[in-house]
Amino acid sequence: MKWKISYSKDARKFIENHRIDDDMKNIMRKFLHKMKGEDINIDLKKLIGDWKGYYRIRIGNIRLIFAVSKASREIYVHKVDFRGDVYK
Repeated sequence: MKWKISYSKDARKFIENHRIDDDMKNIMRKFLHKMKGEDINIDLKKLIGDWKGYYRIRIGNIRLIFAVSKASREIYVHKVDFRGDVYK
């Protein structure tokens, strides 16, 4: 069974405006390989506080915040934005 990746309206808008759709697919692919236990180098962090249950991937000055549901094999990308604006 494959993983489903869904995006919030804001995340989709940022990805389309900055033309980084292929980059996002590659990053999510790397994340899934890392979850399988492969030695993949991505800047991944489990978030705390208001963002508990979410993960963050850093791609230069862009941050990708998402949640993972292993039971339904779904990744929900909540927000993609620049470093200074993503946590607001």
